[in-house]
Amino acid sequence: ELITGYTMLRNGGVGNGGQLWVLRWWSSRIRLTWLSFTLFIILVFFPLIAHYYLTTIDDADDAGKRIFGPRAGNELCEVKHVQDLCRIRESVSEELLQLEAKRQELNSEIAKLNLKIEACKKSIENAKQDLLQLKNVISQTEHSYKELMAQNQPKLSLPIRLLPDKDDATFPLPKSNRNCRLHNCFDYSRCPLTSGFPVYVYNSDDYPFGSSLDPLIKQAFEATVRTNVYVTENANIACVYIILVGEMQEPVMPKPTELEQQLHSLPYWRTDGHNHLIINLSRKSETQNFLYNISTGRAMIAQSTFYDVQYRPGFDIVVSPLVHAMSEPNFLEIPPQVPVKRKYLFSFQGEKIESLRSSLQEVRSFEEEIEGNAPADYDDRIITTLKAVQDSKLDFVLVEFTCKNQPKASLPTEWALCGERDDRLELLKLSTFALIITPGDTHLVISAGCTMRLFEALEVGAIPVVLGEQVQLPYNDVIRWNEAALIIPKPRITEVHFLLRSISDNDLLAMRRQGRFLWETYFSTSDNVFSTVLAIIRTRIQIPAAPIREETAVEIPHRSGKAAGTDPNMADNGDLDLGPVETEPPYASPKYLRNFTLTAMDIYRNWNSAPGPFHLFPYTPFDPVLPSEAKFLGSGTGFRPIGGGAGGSGKEFQAALGGNVPREQFTVVMLTYEREEVLMNSLERLNGLPYLNKVVVVWNSPKLPSEDLLWPDIGVPIMVVRTEKNSLNNRFLPWDEIETEAILSIDDDAHLRHDEIMFGFRVWREARDRIVGFPGRYHAWDIPHQSWLYNSNYSCELSMVLTGAAFFHKYYAYLYSYVMPQAIRDMVDEYINCEDIAMNFLVSHLTRKPPIKVTSRWTFRCPGCPQALSHDDSHFHERHKCINFFVKVYGYMPLLYTQFRVDSVLFKTRLPHDKTKCFKFI
Repeated sequence: ELITGYTMLRNGGVGNGGQLWVLRWWSSRIRLTWLSFTLFIILVFFPLIAHYYLTTIDDADDAGKRIFGPRAGNELCEVKHVQDLCRIRESVSEELLQLEAKRQELNSEIAKLNLKIEACKKSIENAKQDLLQLKNVISQTEHSYKELMAQNQPKLSLPIRLLPDKDDATFPLPKSNRNCRLHNCFDYSRCPLTSGFPVYVYNSDDYPFGSSLDPLIKQAFEATVRTNVYVTENANIACVYIILVGEMQEPVMPKPTELEQQLHSLPYWRTDGHNHLIINLSRKSETQNFLYNISTGRAMIAQSTFYDVQYRPGFDIVVSPLVHAMSEPNFLEIPPQVPVKRKYLFSFQGEKIESLRSSLQEVRSFEEEIEGNAPADYDDRIITTLKAVQDSKLDFVLVEFTCKNQPKASLPTEWALCGERDDRLELLKLSTFALIITPGDTHLVISAGCTMRLFEALEVGAIPVVLGEQVQLPYNDVIRWNEAALIIPKPRITEVHFLLRSISDNDLLAMRRQGRFLWETYFSTSDNVFSTVLAIIRTRIQIPAAPIREETAVEIPHRSGKAAGTDPNMADNGDLDLGPVETEPPYASPKYLRNFTLTAMDIYRNWNSAPGPFHLFPYTPFDPVLPSEAKFLGSGTGFRPIGGGAGGSGKEFQAALGGNVPREQFTVVMLTYEREEVLMNSLERLNGLPYLNKVVVVWNSPKLPSEDLLWPDIGVPIMVVRTEKNSLNNRFLPWDEIETEAILSIDDDAHLRHDEIMFGFRVWREARDRIVGFPGRYHAWDIPHQSWLYNSNYSCELSMVLTGAAFFHKYYAYLYSYVMPQAIRDMVDEYINCEDIAMNFLVSHLTRKPPIKVTSRWTFRCPGCPQALSHDDSHFHERHKCINFFVKVYGYMPLLYTQFRVDSVLFKTRLPHDKTKCFKFI
């Protein structure tokens, strides 16, 4: 083809078109040939040449002339992109060297620790051996101690219980019924110390005289019997048998011989009536003494009227009249105890028919008495003296010796009451003192009219002035009447005016307050009268009181197990050592065992130095002088004096509670209502709190907690208690699950640090009879409105500590729930408010001391919590009303101001600029 194309070219091709095509084709062929040839040379000969050259140049002896051979590191690192790699290599090398050094150090430490572990194992083994030896020594010591105790204290068993028998042998009667006393007319064998003082009450309707009883008295008596803890239906085990025989209605009153026969026919009378109590209650001043001519044998008598030949001291009982038979006292109608002095210095209204004329006509002068002529009648001298005081107008007095209307029926020589009861009360409300003139017949030691005058005077706060020292006032063998009344012999009538004017206001208020207490406790209701009569008999025969009732806690099942965290704000205590977290199970406060070791000296011991009406433990407010009413002894609570630390430096003091009882815990009582998240957070904040015995959550809602709610595990039991109704009074119920004397009442939204709680606990141990807490409040007198106000402003002075974060004794839980007037608890339920104010009123009324505030806290609410009751606009208005109502119930303002505050030296208080004059007590 090449030749043919060349030939065609030489011959000129075939025309012009052919020549052009031939040229193009030829040029393309030439270029392709040369290109192929060039590539062949480059791909074959050049690599061969390069290989030869390189192999030749590497054989040179001069290493410096090498071009592609290996070079030194510094020369290679001169390349820029290799320098970074070199630096990385150097860094990794250094790290490897450091890790190697550390590995060697760790290996060395591991070896040392292994040696220590071996040494510890040996120490543990030695300690186990020592512990085993100590246990053996302790066991031997305990065994020796028990042997010594058995030798020095012989084992005592309960006395044999002798049950009553209808046919038991009778012992001879004393020579006269007047000689009856407990030692010769009472069968102690039927009343062992451990019997519990069972009392059997006859049903009056089963006997003919039952139809003659006053319906109101019989109904009130039956209602009281049904609720009394000592009453039993089993007559075979009874210690005392009680029969109600009065007050009787005049038209249907049985004859004395008939009543005597009916009494002697009682199924358990046993020929002489020993261990029987005949009760004759009086609702009117004209009640007759129909038991005077009836043979009662060895039976005790309780009534309001006695002659000296009839009354047997230490055996019979003078009771108060039963005025409020079926109703509670209306505290709104009872006048306040202040002002101390009233319109009249003293008052008296009465009429004595038998001797009135002679008293007005045969008046003898003082000079005649001085000359030695005996007065015809002391009542004559009383009339003359009192009229002279009234006519002198030195003081406002009111004495009337004739009744405007027909006087009430009375016994001979007795001063009859005038007018209706309401009229007499209105006069006594205006009187500072109320005169009570005893009957002129000295053989009449007490009458229903005198007891009625005493009842009305105590009810309205008029201090009784009894003229006649021979009188036997109600319950006189167990009540110190000199603390509430003046008992003056009739010959001193001329000195009465001087004596009454010389009594100070403080003494007047103390006597009036004591009289109010006596009236409320022993006189006011049928329950009080019946309970007092039983308490006197039980005290006389030295049987301890039954333990006071505790509220049975109905637990709500709940799941627990969620690990409780620790709030850093709660756990940040600085350098303060709160004490050891208890690792052993919670332990309760020790129970008191003095119920069986009462002595006569305890009867009149006054444990309260203040002039207030109530006396602190061991006596309850049921009885300021009766040790038998130490009902709280059996419940495991009571006030005990606790000292400070055990000495030593501050570090040792912080590490232990110290004091006379260095081992003690407290119980947290937390009230909540359908705020589960807030409650869980509050419970978690208690985790790790030292000396915490348990937490009692009072679930105040009818709706139970969520079933899937997981409760935190804080290291101590959490008892969730279900309540019968939604009431703030449930906060202070004496739950049986509370086994400690110390109670920390805390709201479910309160934020308190652990160090604050521990400091408050330490302070409470030094003042166990007071409320110790954090937020303080005070009361103030509103002059324009003449009423009391509740104030929560910051102040240098306080009179209340809110129980939303406060320590108090369990003793006060009993008093709040069972002793405090029901009207106060009803108002707390009505307003759903003021329970903390009520507790402060109660404690201040009992102790006559203000509460104690600790630290500078004035609030403890948590931010972001759901709205509480205290946020309501009506909250403060309701608290104003509560304070004024409580004052009416107590009759005076029991709250006391204090500027005292307890701070730890470890607390740093920042005072506002306008409060820099407040004093801080440390």
